Amino acid sequence: MSPGSTPPPPRVAVVTDSTAALPDGLAHAVGLQVVPLDVTIDGARYVEGVDVTPEQLLHALERGAKVTTSQPPPSAFAAAYERAAAAGAHEIVSVHLSGEMSGTVRSARTAATVSPVPVRVVDSRTAALGLGFAALAAAHHARTPVDDAPDVPAEPEDGLGGAVRRWMTRTVHRGGPVPVWPDATEVARVAGAAAASSRVWFLVDSLEHLRRGGRLGTAAAALGTVLGLRPILSVQDGRLAVCEKVRTRRAARDRLEQLAVAELTGRPSARIAVHHVGPSDAADEVAAHLASAVGIATADVLVADAGAVLAAHVGPGLLAVVVADA
Repeated sequence: MSPGSTPPPPRVAVVTDSTAALPDGLAHAVGLQVVPLDVTIDGARYVEGVDVTPEQLLHALERGAKVTTSQPPPSAFAAAYERAAAAGAHEIVSVHLSGEMSGTVRSARTAATVSPVPVRVVDSRTAALGLGFAALAAAHHARTPVDDAPDVPAEPEDGLGGAVRRWMTRTVHRGGPVPVWPDATEVARVAGAAAASSRVWFLVDSLEHLRRGGRLGTAAAALGTVLGLRPILSVQDGRLAVCEKVRTRRAARDRLEQLAVAELTGRPSARIAVHHVGPSDAADEVAAHLASAVGIATADVLVADAGAVLAAHVGPGLLAVVVADA
């Protein structure tokens, strides 16, 4: 490559959806495209993060408005894939909310059939920043050159084609130190591993919103009104499930922290996030407790609004903790 010339962009673009609950600016910093889901309030349709905020949705829920959500249409994903291709991507990895909870993955797969470049759709089988951390890991990996990485044997699925592609990439640019970028197989593998490593626990004031949306069974939802029990939910096999039942919200919050700390002590390094719907005071306290318990700075725990779509499903009062491998 001649001095002063522009190096080629990364081969792979990464796309996710708004249920990843990524704070403003975080996705942009790693070139991650976010396709928003739709929210309907009393019959009026809005687009998450575009014309409805979590605060507006919270007010709607508190006044008893009828709130529903729906996955993006295939055309929204198709537009995102076209933008990525126009920006120079040769391949796309599209990482999304668990297919057990939403039709978002199906919509992305439909759009992939008309994409101008190949698309690998990854069902994260998780939600919130369990998905968000996976998408961020994929986007970061896509932008990290592999030239200086130690040589590793090719995966069977990579085969001769992957080896030839790497050789050709290096040969074409042998005139200078041009980066060699990971391909979609490698980026999708990173996304899948990060998602599989995540653990997500939810504490909500009421399970009624989840029951109405069909994301929790009637029997499990009824626990919220029996003897004041506060169920703690987790994502298991791509679905929301009740993992513990605690008497009071304070005790449930303490147990939420205990579950997270126990998970963190078994990991050499981890990413940690605390979600909230509404005021962040309780989430800030939980973040501080977790940081103190594992000996890190409070600033290293990401505190993030759960977003409008998750708020619509869980209702006011959500606290959630996400742990994933770093």
